Amino acid sequence: MKFGPVPLAEAGGAVLAHSVSLPGAKLKKGHVLTDADLDRMRDTGLTEVIAARLEPGDVAEDVAARRLAEALLPAPSAAQLRIGPATTGRVNLHALGPGVLEVDAARIDAVNAVHPMITVATLRPWQRCAPRAMVATVKIISYAVPEAALDAACAAAQGGALRLRGPVAKSATLIETEVGTDPGDKGRRATRARLERFGTELGPRVLVPHRTAPLAEAIREAPGDLILILTGSATSDLHDVAPEALRAAGGEVRHFGMPVDPGNLLFFGSLGTRPVIGLPGCARSPAINGADWVLERVVCGVEVSPAEIAAMGVGGLLKEPPSRPRPREG
Repeated sequence: MKFGPVPLAEAGGAVLAHSVSLPGAKLKKGHVLTDADLDRMRDTGLTEVIAARLEPGDVAEDVAARRLAEALLPAPSAAQLRIGPATTGRVNLHALGPGVLEVDAARIDAVNAVHPMITVATLRPWQRCAPRAMVATVKIISYAVPEAALDAACAAAQGGALRLRGPVAKSATLIETEVGTDPGDKGRRATRARLERFGTELGPRVLVPHRTAPLAEAIREAPGDLILILTGSATSDLHDVAPEALRAAGGEVRHFGMPVDPGNLLFFGSLGTRPVIGLPGCARSPAINGADWVLERVVCGVEVSPAEIAAMGVGGLLKEPPSRPRPREG
């Protein structure tokens, strides 16, 4: 691609780099110049124009952006993402429904390393997305890029760098424990709101004493695709009441604790094929906390490993909720 001042005699078919005001009209940046445009420019006394001229082997910005956007997805239907129209070298991708965004960061990095004029920006991996949310944007910065560079970028993206993982848990049970007094409905309301984002139904209230035996019985009898536990007294050890109750019910505790604050006192495991999450006390607040990062993935059928929990510390210092009983700093 050639860019710079072009005599009007050579500017036919070039792409206008800067808007040009003409009597009664304005030619906008990105406009492909026609013979009629050039005649009107001459009538105003112009002799040259700043423009981009595509050369053999170049691909125009809109065509390039569309091709790269298509290469990013394994298939639009499988990815659950919609590719928008191409305009001024940009194509946006939107979620078709609620879910979490799976990003192959290595592929995105490889695409962005091919050519400085070829770019892809995405939401962070596993970001929760509402229907129609923009999840990524492809932008060809220049008016055209070499086809060889575009082919390399598409090859780097091939196989599916992006997809939306939709909800698979249709129903959930929240088991709460009480220590002396009824904990109220704050935690239940916050949990219902989190689940409703994905269309997951919260079952009837289950409230049991904060002791291993009654909690274990409630876990065994809990219906639904997902079991959540919110204790009246914080879980402070791998063998505290709630983890022990899950084991007593025949389940498995896979991990306790996470390097996200608020949210440190989370544990997760399973009962048969159903995931079980022991929520930290901060889950009673609607504010973002570590439990959101785990719950959102689990609802969408994404397995969370202890190694992935351990990797959440970078960026895991979240906003301190006003309700925090003991602030980080006095």
